[in-house]
Amino acid sequence: MPQIRPVSDLRNNFADISRIVHETSEPVFLTKNGYGDMVVMSMEAYESYQFKSEVYFKLKEAELEAKTTDKRYSHKEVFDELRAELSDQMESGDV
Repeated sequence: MPQIRPVSDLRNNFADISRIVHETSEPVFLTKNGYGDMVVMSMEAYESYQFKSEVYFKLKEAELEAKTTDKRYSHKEVFDELRAELSDQMESGDV
C-alpha cells in the first residue's frame, strides 16, 4: 500500500520518512494542498528504478530493431563484440 503524506511531513517528520523509504524500499508520495507534489525514495530504490528503466528501454529498442530488420546475431557474435568493446575500454582506461 503506497505511503501518502503531506509535504509538511518532510520537514516535520524527516526521520520517519527516511526510515520508511529505507526499510520498505518503497517511495513515499507527498501531497501539497491535497494534490500529488513529490515522491521521496531511497538512493538504492532510485538506482534500481533507473536500472530497470534502462533495461526496459533497451529491450524495447531491440524489439523495434528485430521488427525492422532481418539481421540476427548469434550468441558467439554478441559476446565476441562485447569482449572486444570491454578490451578496448580497458586499454583506453575508460573502465
